[in-house]
Amino acid sequence: MKKLTLCLVLAASLALAAVPAGKDLTGKWTFNVETSAGSGTPTFTLKQDGEKVTGDYQGQLGSNKVAGTNKDGKFEIKFTIDQVGEVVYSGEFTDDNSVKGKVKLGEMGEGTFTGKRADK
Repeated sequence: MKKLTLCLVLAASLALAAVPAGKDLTGKWTFNVETSAGSGTPTFTLKQDGEKVTGDYQGQLGSNKVAGTNKDGKFEIKFTIDQVGEVVYSGEFTDDNSVKGKVKLGEMGEGTFTGKRADK
């Protein structure tokens, strides 16, 4: 019985280790984006399940469903807009409630972003 309990505790610990504590994208985020074409402040409402990230984008490019991954505090979120092409946000956590990175706006160009968790 002790071995079974130890195995269950170890398995649970390994499952939780897949996403470092606090490095979960679940929640509402406000980003500040800077590009050569201008700036914007989109919001993302995200849900993370393991390394898989899904959610919604709301901003200057309209509204869209997003999908991506978050592994070891480094993430990538993507969506497609007809007039722009694939939009990709690639970033990392700077602390539990802040992120930074780069955005690629299809063929329109690239930029940088910072983001803050809005719901904590």
